Amino acid sequence: EEGALSVLQQFKESDLSHVQNKSAFLCGVMKTYRQREKQGSKVQESTKGPDEAKIKVFVGKIPRDLYEDELVPLFEKAGPIWDLRLMMDPLSGQNRGYAFITFCGKEAAQEAVKLCDSYEIRPGKHLGVCISVANNRLFVGSIPKNKTKENILEEFSKVTEGLVDVILYHQPDDKKKNRGFCFLEYEDHKSAAQARRRLMSGKVKVWGNVVTVEWADPVEEPDPEVMAKVKVLFVRNLATTVTEEILEKSFSEFGKLERVKKLKDYAFVHFEDRGAAVK
Repeated sequence: EEGALSVLQQFKESDLSHVQNKSAFLCGVMKTYRQREKQGSKVQESTKGPDEAKIKVFVGKIPRDLYEDELVPLFEKAGPIWDLRLMMDPLSGQNRGYAFITFCGKEAAQEAVKLCDSYEIRPGKHLGVCISVANNRLFVGSIPKNKTKENILEEFSKVTEGLVDVILYHQPDDKKKNRGFCFLEYEDHKSAAQARRRLMSGKVKVWGNVVTVEWADPVEEPDPEVMAKVKVLFVRNLATTVTEEILEKSFSEFGKLERVKKLKDYAFVHFEDRGAAVK
């Protein structure tokens, strides 16, 4: 009983978003547990791995006849690898052209992108490498413009599970109306993927209509080196009465400005000095 609960707990906590044969995965967890049990009287709890969200990289454009023996030595140059998952096609025995690599630290993952993105692994074959972002946000179109954030949260919670927030944009000239689209934020990637499948099936209707659904572009953390040079500020939620002159006067208190540009209800404030922008 203890073994069964331990195995099921590990299965529950595993990221299965890229595992096609989940029953085979579960059998693998059971087999590993049994082997550990034979080796020692008590199975030690498996060490919790690093926070994958920040240190996992996605590797694409992998030649189909290439395997871990070539990938591991290449990516280990960036730092210690915690886990490498090369996605395989069981019918052909070849890989599917992509893999996920989890490093032990954030710096190693960033270094892997620098070292291996566009790396020529075979003549004329260049890898594509980027930080992997577990997307938990959906873009939804065809939303009635009179619906509020609360209306949308309530309605989509009826037809999907794990919804935690709704991001809604209002029309600049009429704050009571939305712009006909919104972003749905789910508690994890699995919940978002299931919601996307349900909403795209055409069987689920919201306010009597079928809505358009896409993955939202993931919000990636900017590179610290790039951020250290930024001197431009983005200012939003501006009233129509706020002019570029008012913005210039308010922001020049912190340092010398290069220019100010206002568009609708937002603006960009360009400083001459990075320190003034931070201040």
